Amino acid sequence: MRFTLKDNLFIALALIIMAGLFYSSSQPYGEQSLTGVLDTLLAKEPLKDVLSHIHFNYAGGEVSIAAQGYSSFVEFFIRKLAHFGIYFLLGLCWFLGLKNKMTSIGLAAFVAWLLASGYAAFDEFHQSITPDRTPLMEDVILDATGALTSILLALVFFLFIFKKKQTKQSFKKSKW
Repeated sequence: MRFTLKDNLFIALALIIMAGLFYSSSQPYGEQSLTGVLDTLLAKEPLKDVLSHIHFNYAGGEVSIAAQGYSSFVEFFIRKLAHFGIYFLLGLCWFLGLKNKMTSIGLAAFVAWLLASGYAAFDEFHQSITPDRTPLMEDVILDATGALTSILLALVFFLFIFKKKQTKQSFKKSKW
């Protein structure tokens, strides 16, 4: 095991992301709503004909333009993409920070996923005590999936790079 400044920077970045999430979850929904901005930016409702065919249930409620209105429908996808994306980054930062500190890369991946997913659950609990916020198990699952996606991609990358380096070293040794 080796410890580098870069590892510690990734851990620090993970902690900063978590602090940002905590702050964000402390704000009531009304302070974070994007619908006013979206009403202005998307006043002509681009792609409404295509998007109006999309409808499904999420956390017991219908997600569709008919049920929510155009701006709220678009905001739903922006928010869910933000959930996935920020936990994608959180999982990746934890993994990159821990991969040289653990006994195996697999253990680092598992611990990184547990840290990100555990924080997702804590974050939803935090929302339950914040006015005008709703904690959703579906969001925890989405967050955990974002973290898992980045960790798996990083694992594939590192295993491919490691295997490639191993192959090159074997080739050089056999050549002589």
